[in-house]
Amino acid sequence: MSTDLVTQDIPEKSSMSWTGRGVLILVLLLAVAIVWITNNVLTERYTASTKNRAEVRQALYVGNLLSELQRTSILPLLLSRDPVLIAALNSGDFSQTSQHLIQLQDEVSISAIKVMDLAGRVVAATDRSQIGKGLKSEAYYVAALRSDDTVFTAAEGESGGIGFNYTRRIEDDGELTGVILVEVDLRKFEQSWSSIADAVLVTNSEGVIILATEPKWRGLTEEEALEAQSAPSAIERAIRATADWAALPSEALLPGSSLLRVETRIAFRGWRMVNFTSYSSVRERVNAVLALEIMGFAIFLAAGFYFSSRRAWARSIFFQRESAELCQLNDALQREIAERQRAEKNLEVAEQTIAQSSKLAALGEMSASVSHELNQPLAAMKTYLAGAKLLLQRRRPEEALSSFQRIDDLIERMGAITRQLKSYARKGSEASEPVDARDSVSSAIAMMEPQLKSRKVRIQRNLPKEPVMVLADKVRLDQVLINLLRNALDATKSIEEPRVDITLAAGDSSIITVRDNGPGIEDLENLFEPFYTTKAPGDGVGLGLAISSGIVNDLGGRLTARNGREGGAVFEVQLPLLRGIRAAE
Repeated sequence: MSTDLVTQDIPEKSSMSWTGRGVLILVLLLAVAIVWITNNVLTERYTASTKNRAEVRQALYVGNLLSELQRTSILPLLLSRDPVLIAALNSGDFSQTSQHLIQLQDEVSISAIKVMDLAGRVVAATDRSQIGKGLKSEAYYVAALRSDDTVFTAAEGESGGIGFNYTRRIEDDGELTGVILVEVDLRKFEQSWSSIADAVLVTNSEGVIILATEPKWRGLTEEEALEAQSAPSAIERAIRATADWAALPSEALLPGSSLLRVETRIAFRGWRMVNFTSYSSVRERVNAVLALEIMGFAIFLAAGFYFSSRRAWARSIFFQRESAELCQLNDALQREIAERQRAEKNLEVAEQTIAQSSKLAALGEMSASVSHELNQPLAAMKTYLAGAKLLLQRRRPEEALSSFQRIDDLIERMGAITRQLKSYARKGSEASEPVDARDSVSSAIAMMEPQLKSRKVRIQRNLPKEPVMVLADKVRLDQVLINLLRNALDATKSIEEPRVDITLAAGDSSIITVRDNGPGIEDLENLFEPFYTTKAPGDGVGLGLAISSGIVNDLGGRLTARNGREGGAVFEVQLPLLRGIRAAE
C-alpha cells in the first residue's frame, strides 16, 4: 500500500506543475510591481507631508525668536529715558535703583538688566551679585559708547554660553551719564524646541552656531557640529530628555536613519535656522499600507491554492484559519491608520485655529483704532449738523452753509484717516511734504472747536510770526495734535476753570507743547503702551497716545510727556526742521 500511495502522488505533482508555476509567477510579479509602485508613491506623499509640517514648525520657531528680539529691542530706548535711572546716575545714589530694575524685570519678563556708569562699573542690576563688576573692556559696553542707537551683541558669557544683549547710552541733556544693558533670554527657546523631538540650530552671519538643542554644537560651524554629534544622535537625545524611552518601541529611532534638513533665513543680522526631522514616521505609515497589500495578495494566493489543489483539504483549513488571523491583523492595522488620520486632522484643526486667532487679534486692533480715530470727526459732525438745523430754522442759510462746508471738510478728513489707517503698516515717508506747523496747530484747534465751545475751555495759543516748516504728513500731524487736545479736554473735566495752552517754538527743532491744568499723569512709564488708559470703560481703549507716538517716530521726531511744575500734564511733539533735513541730504 505504501508503494501505491507513492505512485499516486507523483503524477498529481507533475500534472499541475507547469500551469500552477506559471500562475504563481504571474501573481508574484504583479504583487512585486504593485508593492514597488505603492511604496514609491506613498513615500513621496508622506515625505511631502512631513516636510510641510517641519516647515510650519520652523516658521513658528522663527516667528517666536523674532518676536522676542523685537520686543526686547525697544526696552533700552525706554530705559535710557527713565528719570529714575538718570537721576541715580547724576546723584550717585543707587540704593533704590536695583529694586526699581527688579520691578521692571517682573513687568516686562526680561532675563536681566544692568546699569553701568562712565567707568564701566555695574552700579545697579536685577542680579545684585553683578553690582561692582567692571565691564569697561566688554565689547557691548564699548559698542554702546560709540553708537547713538541701541546696539545688539552676541558674545560668549561668563558661564561659557553665548549671551545676547541690547545696550544703549544713557544721556541727560546731551551729556553721557552711563550705559543700560538688557539681556535677552533666547536659551528658553532651545528647551521648547527640544520638546518637539527635533534637532534645531541657529547660526549667525559667520556660520557659527549660537543656539542649538544639542549643547555640544554651540560655538561650532554646522559641519563641525555634525562631526562632533550627528543629527540622529541629537534627536535621540531630545527624545530621551522629553519622553519615556522605555515606552517607545525599539525601532523608534536608529542611528544613521534618514533625516529631513530644513533651512530658513531669519530676518535678523544674517541669522539662519536649520531643523533636522526624522523620517521614521514616514516609513511606519508606508509600511502599514504595504502590509495591507501584502496581506491581500496572501489571501488571494491562499484562495488560489485552495481551489487548485484538490488533495490539500487539510491545508485549506489551515489557510482559512490563517486568513482569519490576517483579517484580525487587517482590522488592527485599519484601526491604527484611522487613529493616525484622526491625529493628523486634529493637528490641522489646531493649526487653522492658531491662524484664525491671529487674524481675529489683528482685526480687533484695527477695529479699535478705526473707532478711536473716527470718533472725534463724528462728534464734530453731529454738533455742526445740530447747529446747521438751528440756523436753517432761524432763516440764516449763509451761516448754515458754513457749517455744511465744515462737515464736508470733516468727511474729507475721515476719508484721509481711513486711508492712513489702511496704510499704517507701511513704514516710510512717501506721503511727506513741507508743512507749516502753525497750520497744523490751527487746523487741530478748528477741528476741536465744537468741544471747546461746549466745555468753555480757555485756549491760550502762542505761535511765532515766521513759518515753522517741517517735513511731515499733514493728516498724520493733525491727528497727533487732535489726540493731544482731546486728552487735555478729558483731563480737565473736573476743573472749574479748564485751560489748555498750545505753544509752537522753533530752535534747533520745532517743538509743539500742549499743556493743561488737570490733575496730571500718575503713570508716565506706561503712558504710551497700547491699550493703557486711565479713562472709565467705554470712554477710550488706550490706543490714542500709542498711535500718536508711532506717528511722531515715523516722522523722525519724538513725543514725550511730563507733569508741569504748577500741576497738569505737558506733552511735547519735537520734529526736525525742514532746513536740517535738506542739510543732511
